[in-house]
Amino acid sequence: QVQLVESGGGLVQAGGSLRLSCAASGSIVSIYSMGWYRQAPGKQRELVARISSDASTNYADSVKGRFAISRDNAKNTVYLQTNSLKPEDTAVYYCTALVDGRRYWGKGALVTVSS
Repeated sequence: QVQLVESGGGLVQAGGSLRLSCAASGSIVSIYSMGWYRQAPGKQRELVARISSDASTNYADSVKGRFAISRDNAKNTVYLQTNSLKPEDTAVYYCTALVDGRRYWGKGALVTVSS
């Protein structure tokens, strides 16, 4: 079994920054991709960013130029640096990872951006 634990969420003013972290632990042979999704109240969960084992990245158009995803393979950890935050970035941010052919999800970290 694999566990993903997010940290770094919180309350921030518009224009501010937060750094989210997600550490994977458990029975892990290989992690192909890691990423972040978010779900705002009343909306569907959407991809924010993902990073593959070769460090290639994808971003939602709404966060390009403001967010940056990175990973530390030695620590099985993925990070999401969020800058220039806007009220519409308010959501629960979920970490996800494709581990040994199976997808896992964290429980989520709440990010609230006040105007």
